[in-house]
Amino acid sequence: MELLKERILREATVINNDVLKLDALINHQVDPMLMQELGKEFARRFKEHSITKVITVESSGIPAAFTTALALGVPLVFARRKKTLIADPDALCERVPSFTKGIVTDIMVSRQFLTEEDSVLFIDDIIANGDAARGLIKIIERSGAKLAGVGILVEKSFQAGARTIREQGIKVESLVKISSLEDGKITFE
Repeated sequence: MELLKERILREATVINNDVLKLDALINHQVDPMLMQELGKEFARRFKEHSITKVITVESSGIPAAFTTALALGVPLVFARRKKTLIADPDALCERVPSFTKGIVTDIMVSRQFLTEEDSVLFIDDIIANGDAARGLIKIIERSGAKLAGVGILVEKSFQAGARTIREQGIKVESLVKISSLEDGKITFE
């Protein structure tokens, strides 16, 4: 998507050869009009899949997942990263490392929100190594729901995350693919 590429070139910051900071667009400050357009694009790309729910991991994936769910007219479910006092004790859980946060966390989804009747579209903001994505895919599989595909705002194609998911036979649609951040320069595929 040219609109997203333009905004990335204008507002993103290359931290190093592996990390792109998108705080001005999707990770800290969110442009709702941009997110609405991105959600419509995901809805268009997955319209033939009879999606019943959109799912993501909190928190950076929520804006794009919300606008996608809105465009599809279905509920949004997000995997929590922190247990609360009222958390479902029988939730589906998976332990996942976070590339950008440098920590390992548990992600969890209540069984009541993900069932074998569901056809789920997983939306996320960025994919690098794909650990969180693979963790959520395991949760979806254990729930019995059908994974219709994965939509990613920004794929760092020089890292293995999206490739390993595609190798599982899962449809992955990335709106933007970045092939390099070498020397502080963003290079798109």
